[in-house]
Amino acid sequence: MAARARISVGICVGVSVVALLVSSCSSSSSGGSKSDLTLYTCVSASVEQAVIKAYEGAHPGSQVNVFRAPTGQLNARVAGDLRSGGLRADVIWACDPLTMHGYDAQGLLADWTPADASSIPAAYRGPRFTGVHVLYMVAVVHEGTAPPAAWSDLTKPAYRGAVAVPDPGFAASALGTLGYLAGAPGYGLDFYKALKANGAKQVNSPDEVLTGVEQGRYKAGITLANTAYAGQKKGSPIEVVWPTPGGVAIYGPIGITTRKNRSSSAGEFASFVAGRDAQKIIAGEGTYPAAPGLGGPPLPAGSPIVEPDWPKLFGTYKSVLADYAGVFGN
Repeated sequence: MAARARISVGICVGVSVVALLVSSCSSSSSGGSKSDLTLYTCVSASVEQAVIKAYEGAHPGSQVNVFRAPTGQLNARVAGDLRSGGLRADVIWACDPLTMHGYDAQGLLADWTPADASSIPAAYRGPRFTGVHVLYMVAVVHEGTAPPAAWSDLTKPAYRGAVAVPDPGFAASALGTLGYLAGAPGYGLDFYKALKANGAKQVNSPDEVLTGVEQGRYKAGITLANTAYAGQKKGSPIEVVWPTPGGVAIYGPIGITTRKNRSSSAGEFASFVAGRDAQKIIAGEGTYPAAPGLGGPPLPAGSPIVEPDWPKLFGTYKSVLADYAGVFGN
């Protein structure tokens, strides 16, 4: 198996964002072999590495060079590429549809569908990107706390001053949750105003919410199902709850780019990630695969699931965020 370059923002300790984007952590191009390609992604290191290891093992001589960063830094990397000669990624594996709709609107994604798309639900397939993993935003409560039956229960006196919410300006999963609830009957921005009035605290990420609830600093919070179940499995004193109208599903799409001289292996790799073998690997790494019935974290029978209208949200999310910031601040 060929050695591959692996870049993450964590490697560039002490380097400014400008230096990161322009030079210091620049990933290698896909040149050298038609089997080489460059992947930009925000998925967890364990998932990305396991899938790439399997792909390279199945395609001797191939090499996948990786730039991995949270969504915000990923967007900054793409913007930096465009300012300095053009996109350097052959494949982008994002963590939410809004990110990919944004790239698509810039003409950065090529027409592509997986070689075998039948196992991926139609709701997660489009002409230029396809969902390959799913995140679910759920409620989590500290041991001994009455679980909320509905999201609106978090605004009740029992949770006063004891609820943590992730920042939708920082975490794409939180933005997806805001996007759904802001348009849901009986919720809207009034739900977030009620949370704020009830003393809810905003933190950056779903992981920070989970940590706070695990430590007992908050009675309840909004976080990711897969990490909450992983914590519960390790003995964290928490309960995972799927309040009505439902846990909010955010699918993570993959697509090939319109990069000049794009690697000829780009479509092959993206199709591999969407295929059954890689979907099983994703499940084995503690993430929900997009293809159903292949395992993964718990998904209790009858759990209610909802999701935003992603194309509609792409057209309105800036105003939705601005309205939210008027409640919780930037």
